Amino acid sequence: MSQRLKDKIAIITGAGQTPGETIGNGRATALLFAREGAKVLLVDRRPDSAEETRRMIEAEGGRASVLAADVTQAEDCRIVPVRCTEMFGRVDVLVNNVGIGGGDSGLMKLKEENWDRIMDTNLKSMFLMCQSVMPYFVKQGAGAIVNISSIAAIASMNLIAYKVSKAGVNALTHAVAMGAAPKGIRVNAIMPGLIHTPMAIEGWAEATGKPKEEIVRARNERVPLKGGMGRAWDIAHAALFLASDEAKFITAAVLPVDGGQSGLIG
Repeated sequence: MSQRLKDKIAIITGAGQTPGETIGNGRATALLFAREGAKVLLVDRRPDSAEETRRMIEAEGGRASVLAADVTQAEDCRIVPVRCTEMFGRVDVLVNNVGIGGGDSGLMKLKEENWDRIMDTNLKSMFLMCQSVMPYFVKQGAGAIVNISSIAAIASMNLIAYKVSKAGVNALTHAVAMGAAPKGIRVNAIMPGLIHTPMAIEGWAEATGKPKEEIVRARNERVPLKGGMGRAWDIAHAALFLASDEAKFITAAVLPVDGGQSGLIG
C-alpha cells in the first residue's frame, strides 16, 4: 500500500456490520484506512462486530481500537473524540457511516416511530458526530469528514424516510462544509448506489422473505455499468480519496459511487 493516510487518526462509525457473505462499507473502509497507514477508532453500538473488524486489522499489522457507542445519543457522540485523543493523541478524519432503512415504507403506511428511528440514525447521528469532532479540528486547523449518504437522496423510491434522511445528509454536508472551510476543515459526502453488502442483501432478504439470489439479480439489472452492483471496497476507496491529502482542494462535494445510476436521472 502507498500509505496515503500515514500517521493519520481516523474515527469510523458503523465499523462493524450485518452478518453476511460479503463485507460492509464500514468494515471495508476501516480495513483500507488501516492498510494505508491510519490508526482507526472503530465505533459501533455492537462492539462484538467492531471487535471482529479490529481483529482483521491487527492480523494485517494495523492498529485499531473499539469503542461501543450509540451515535444517536449526544453524550455518546461527545465521548468519541475524547476517547480517540486519549488513545491516539488526536483525530484527523471522521467517517460517518451509520445508516438503516428497516421499517421504512410509503407515506400512508410509514409509522411515526420508524420515521423517527431512521431520521435519528441516518441524519441526527451525523449532525451530532460532526458537532462533537469539530472543536478538535478547529483547534488543530485541519480535519476531514466523509459522510456516507445514498443515491436514494436523489433517485425515485418508495421508501420515504430513508430518502429524506439521505437528502438531509447531503444538505448537512454542504452546510457544515461551508462553515468549516475558512478553518481548513473539509467535509464531503459519498452517495453509494446499489452495493453488494450484507445489509443490502441478507438484511433485505430477512425483511422481505425474498431469496437472496432474486434480490441480487434484480439489483444487478438496475445498474447501468457492466458488472452489476458495486462492492463495499468501491465505497472505501472513495472515502480514502476524500480523506487523504489528494483531495485537499475538495470540500462540499457529494460524490456518486453508483455505476452510473445517477446518470439515469434527468
